[in-house]
Amino acid sequence: MTGTRPATRILDLPAPWMREHMHEVLAIYGHAMGYDSGIVAGRYGYAVQHTERPGFRAVGAFAQTADGERLVGFGYGYLVAPGQWWHDQVRAALDRRTAKKWLPGAFEVCELHVDPDSQSLGLGRQLLHALVDVPHPVALLSTPDADTKAFRLYRADGFVDLARGYHFPGDSRPFAILGARLPLHPRDGSPANTRA
Repeated sequence: MTGTRPATRILDLPAPWMREHMHEVLAIYGHAMGYDSGIVAGRYGYAVQHTERPGFRAVGAFAQTADGERLVGFGYGYLVAPGQWWHDQVRAALDRRTAKKWLPGAFEVCELHVDPDSQSLGLGRQLLHALVDVPHPVALLSTPDADTKAFRLYRADGFVDLARGYHFPGDSRPFAILGARLPLHPRDGSPANTRA
């Protein structure tokens, strides 16, 4: 039928699967973020190490193709803890009261990306909700501090500002650090499967 979109499934991705398919996963990351192959290659070791962190959880979006299913989006995260690079950067960016309120027991949405060719189909929202279906009080993330589809998605799904205009070492762009109480409660009341 003309004009129909292929079916897409959201699945949990076990840590061994992530390690085995990390090059495929990071290709989506690089394409979505606009990073060159050198930056993507530099992420490989870190991403594999992330699969070993306490509370690691990953989800993927698979689109049906003529050759089977193809990964078109993914998300992963884990529990934040002192000594982790991102935790320590965020701790430094937040005032003491905010850090004390948000960091303990938080689940970090470390990566959440949809291939640009598959964006605007609601996959980002579906991945986000599947990923943060965890028994933790809050989810935290950082995202480029700009009016992007991702930023609008996070805002619509209940994430609030913890810090804005923060510069992580090695990236010239400003980032926003956002947090949400779990489970997510979209601000506009829209269900998790609506387009974003």
